[in-house]
This record gives sequence, C-alpha cells and structure tokens, in this order.
Amino acid sequence: MTTETASPFAVRQAHFPDVMDFFAPGLKRWQTEEWQPSNPRRFLPVSVTGSACALSCDHCQSKVLEGMVSVKADEDLYALARRLRAQGSEGLLVSGGSTRSGGVPLLPHLRHIPRIREELGMKVIVHSGVVSPELAAGLADAGVDGVMLDIIGADETIRDVYHLDLTVSDFDRALGLLAERELRIIPHIVLGLHYGRFLGEYRALDIITRHPVSTIILVVLVPLVGTPMAHLPPPPVADVTEFFRATRLAAPATTVNLGCARPLGPVKTELDQAAIDLGLNGIAYPADGAIAYAKSRGLEPRLFEYCCSLTWTGDSDVAYRTVEVAS
Repeated sequence: MTTETASPFAVRQAHFPDVMDFFAPGLKRWQTEEWQPSNPRRFLPVSVTGSACALSCDHCQSKVLEGMVSVKADEDLYALARRLRAQGSEGLLVSGGSTRSGGVPLLPHLRHIPRIREELGMKVIVHSGVVSPELAAGLADAGVDGVMLDIIGADETIRDVYHLDLTVSDFDRALGLLAERELRIIPHIVLGLHYGRFLGEYRALDIITRHPVSTIILVVLVPLVGTPMAHLPPPPVADVTEFFRATRLAAPATTVNLGCARPLGPVKTELDQAAIDLGLNGIAYPADGAIAYAKSRGLEPRLFEYCCSLTWTGDSDVAYRTVEVAS
C-alpha cells in the first residue's frame, strides 16, 4: 500500500499509541459536558507589546492580542510570571504584536526566561514570528521550551493579508534558523488564511516537512468581527478535512494537532470527528462529544490543561488524567 492510498488512521496507528490527546489551555473560558478544566489559569498567553501590532493583518487586526495578559510598564516578564505563578499558572505562551520585519520583539525579554523556568518551574513557549539569526540565537540561549510560528506558503497571502514585504522563502529560512539552534519547533498552518480560500497551505506543508519539527498545528480561519474578513465564510469543510488527510500522510511520524482556532457549532463537531478519523493526534478545546467519539474509535482520551504545542514533555512532565466516558 502506497502512502497516497494508505488510510490516515492506519498510518497513525503504525506510528503512535492508541491515545487521543485533548487540550484546554487558559486562552479563553471553556468547558463542555465531557470536560470542565480544574485550573483555567494553568497555562496563559502573555503579550510583550500589549495590544499593539505594526501589521494590522486583515484576519486579526490585533484582536487576538486583546485577550492576552500584557506585560505592564512597571513590571518585567519575570515579575509578571511570578504574579501569575502565585495565581496558579504553570506555563506561559509569550507572544505579542509583530514588527514590520515580521517578528515579535522578544529579545529584550529573553533574559528573564531562564529564571522563570528554573526558579518558578514554569514552562515557557514563545510565538516568535519570522526569526532573525539574532532572535534564533537568543531563544536558544534562553532555553525556551518551544517556538511557535505561522508558516505561510503563498507570497500573495504574505503581502495582502499580513502586509509584509517578505516571501515564502523567508518563512522557510526562519525554520532553518531555528533548526540550526536545535530549538523545538512547532509550526502552525492557518487553513483558509487567504480570505477564506486555500492558496499556499500545501506549499507550507511541504516546507515544514523538510525541517525537523516537533509538532504541526493546524488551525482554521475564523473570520473575526471588526476585521476586513468579517463578512467572509470560513473555508469549506471538505477542503479542511482533505488537508487533515494530506498532513497525516505527509508527516506520518510527526505529531499533528488541531489547534484552538476553528469555526464553532456543527462545523466544529464535524471537524473534530474528521481530525480523529483522519489520524490527527490531538485537539484543543474539543467539541462536546469528541472525547466519547475518540473512545469509540478505540483511542484512550487524555486531557491536558496546557497548550497543544506542549506534546513532547511526556506523561511524567505534564499533569494529565484519563477520563471514563460513558458509551
């Protein structure tokens, strides 16, 4: 059986144990009848730029930053982390708005990360954007637990949606810089990013599979109110699920998760079931019923109150519990 004709679920079974991981980080208030997280502050997103972003991308317009905890003018990243640790947080996603060069201005904050990890015992992953050699080196020296960045596979999307004077090769080069520093890389692909339609997603996948990445995260465009994409429908479900299939087959031994962003309602249920059927490894904020559905497919559910990027840490390093779901 060739890769092209293989069952994605069978490919998954050949490379991974029969478990399905579900994630609920503290990025938003969330619960279902199947799962009520015990500590919604366990893993929180932090913005080093507040709500400011130099790009004002058409799909976001800085609205994603508004839901993050901001580093205040009178405190540094360590002080913020210490305050959040006292409130029950165990990990941080350090992010922020982009500069005109496509990267998040993380360099001034990296000196605090070793103390956050060592003294506070917190996990720290960063959303870097397009990295420079200097930033890649700084991230390695700081000992971050992982680096997240969106990979865009169409020059038109980079120009028209992100308003960046970059090309696809710059994103490819960023992955190479992170790999050279032996950083744990967690690339994201936003499906339907070009105004609700697929354009460069398959090229992005090809680029990613040529680098030693830890986990591939797939998210789906959700047109946000107040952005230039607000009036657009999300990408067709059939296009999204076919990309699930393609990703599993293109990266048979790499963890692939369905991330936080995707449409709500019946579409979310359909996508989550497809993610399970097509061999993905994990789902963030699962639709109600998804945990039971995974169990019906012979997969043991595991629940993590962490970001779905934290997949490498292992059972001894991330608190999880196996749930009993009525059949």
